[in-house]
Amino acid sequence: MILSPSILAADFCRLGAQIEEADKAGADYIHIDVMDGLFVPSISFGMPVISSIRKATKRTFDVHLMIQDPIRYIDTFKKCGAEIITVHYEACDDVDAVISAIHAAGCKAGLSIKPGTPTEVLFPYLDKVEMVLVMTVEPGFGGQKFIDYTLDKITAVRKEINRRGVSCNVEIDGGVTRENIDMILDAGANVIVAGSSVSTSDLRSLFARSTFC
Repeated sequence: MILSPSILAADFCRLGAQIEEADKAGADYIHIDVMDGLFVPSISFGMPVISSIRKATKRTFDVHLMIQDPIRYIDTFKKCGAEIITVHYEACDDVDAVISAIHAAGCKAGLSIKPGTPTEVLFPYLDKVEMVLVMTVEPGFGGQKFIDYTLDKITAVRKEINRRGVSCNVEIDGGVTRENIDMILDAGANVIVAGSSVSTSDLRSLFARSTFC
């Protein structure tokens, strides 16, 4: 199991300190949501913030680009410290070209879908990316409630990965709580973005008790 706490839920006055706290609590990745106000209605942080916090931890920077036409910025995010770059299927004119650009930059590639996008659009890329991200809330805002029907999407992706025998992580993002974590893991997710509802240390203890582990 891989924990990826989101800095979107952090106190920005203490961002560096909270990243260090997440590191000590057992975080595997640091999840960084980049929003442009176009693909999603919110605007978050960009390159200067990512560059400035890179020195706060050696954990993997899991950068989730919720931006239109992300191929424009792949090299820039790599230079800022990104190690995994996840883009949205819905935001790319040429998904294969974006995946190739991420790999050419020396990063691992992730491909994400919104809750309303058919799961099957991910299937042609399962052997080309290192991770798929199933959004379990509508992208753009933290603190949302988990959308129950996305459990079927997680299950479908995991079954297809297993059927093909490929090595691909399944990440979920949004609405994780103490009450639903077991269902999420049982559905087949293995990378969990921890946001505002549950702390990294709490999730680590839940993983230890999960029937999936």
